[in-house]
Amino acid sequence: MKITSYELFQVPPRWLFLKIETDEGITGWGEPIVEGRAATVKACVHELMEYLTGKDPLRIEDHWNLLYRSGFYRGGPILMSAIAGIDQALWDIKGKYYHAPVYQLLGGACRDSIRVYSWIGGDRPSDVAREAKKVMDMGFTAIKMNGTEELQYIDSYRKIDETIARLAAVRDACGKELSIGVDFHGRVHKPIAKILAKELEPFRLMFIEEPVLAENNEALREIARHTSIPIATGERMYSRWDFKGLLADGVVDIIQPDLSHAGGITECKKIAAMAEAYDVALAPHCPLGPIALAACLQLDATAHNAFIQEQSLGIHYNESNDLLDYLSNPAVFTYQDGYVQIPQGPGLGVEINEEYVRKMAEAGHNWRNPVWRHQDGSIAEW
Repeated sequence: MKITSYELFQVPPRWLFLKIETDEGITGWGEPIVEGRAATVKACVHELMEYLTGKDPLRIEDHWNLLYRSGFYRGGPILMSAIAGIDQALWDIKGKYYHAPVYQLLGGACRDSIRVYSWIGGDRPSDVAREAKKVMDMGFTAIKMNGTEELQYIDSYRKIDETIARLAAVRDACGKELSIGVDFHGRVHKPIAKILAKELEPFRLMFIEEPVLAENNEALREIARHTSIPIATGERMYSRWDFKGLLADGVVDIIQPDLSHAGGITECKKIAAMAEAYDVALAPHCPLGPIALAACLQLDATAHNAFIQEQSLGIHYNESNDLLDYLSNPAVFTYQDGYVQIPQGPGLGVEINEEYVRKMAEAGHNWRNPVWRHQDGSIAEW
C-alpha cells in the first residue's frame, strides 16, 4: 500500500482537517491545527507530506522519526502540530487496513469508557453558576472554567475576590459532588498565582491548570508549596523532551498534552507512559474537533493513568459549527453519566461527513486569538 495524495480542509469554527489517500482506497483523517495559525500549519503539512507521498503508510514509527529527525530545527507548535495531524491520519489508515480500532494496535484497551468534562463561562468567565448547573443537569459530573480575566504581574485583590466569588457561586449551585477544574490559562503570573492557589483551597478543586505559562514552569515548584490542589499543565508543550524536565522536577500532578499539537498518537503515547512512571495522571487537552477527540480517546483507552478527557461540545469557541457537525455518526460521542465510550470502529472510530467538510471548507475561517490589553495599554496574556 502506498500514499498517493492528500487534501487539507480549513473548516469553521477554527479547525484544519487532513485527508490522506492510498492506492488501496483506504483513507485516513487527521487534525493538524494551531488555533489562530491554521494557514501556517497548512503550509507545514504541505512541506512534510513531500516526504511521504509514495511511501507505505503503515510504517508509522519510521515516518514519525523521518518527519521529526530529518529537520535540523525541531519541535515547537507548528512543526509538531503538522506531524500530529499526519500521524493521526496514518493511524486511521492503519486501523482501517487491519479492521481494528487504533487502541487494539496499541496493545488493547485497559478501559471501556472515560470521564469527560464540559467547558463553561467563556474567556471572560461569567454566569458560571447557571452554566455549571445546566451542564450538570445534562449529565456531566465535571466542568472546567477560566478563573480570571487578564491580570498584571501584580494586580488588585479585587480580581482575586471576584475569582473566589465565582467559585463559591458554582459550589452553591451544584454542591460538593461536581468536580471543578480552574484554568489560569497562562494569564496569571507567579506572584498572583501563589495567592490564588492558596485562596482556592477550600473549594476542593479537581485541578488548577496552567497556573503559569509553560515557559515559566520552574515557578511551579514554588506554587506547589502553597497548595495541595493538583497542578495540571502541558497543552503548550510539544514533545517528550519538553515534558522530561517537568516530570523529573516532580511539581506537576496532571499532564495535558494535546494530540493535535504534541506529535499525535505516536508521541503522546510515549509522553503518557513517561508520566505514569512518575505517578502523574493524564488528561489530554482537546478543545478541538472530532478527529482530535477520536485520537484522544484511542490513546485514553490504552493509558492507565488517563482519568478524564476534555471535549469541545458547546465550548464558547464553537459559534458557527460544533463538535458533532462534521460526523456521519455523531452518536459515537454520546455522553452518559459524565462518561463517553471508547469508539469501536476501525481506525480512529469516527466517520467523517466528507461532503459537509468540503462545503464548509469553501467558507473556511480566519480565526484569531483575541488580543487583550491592560488598562495601561500593554499587551495582556489571553
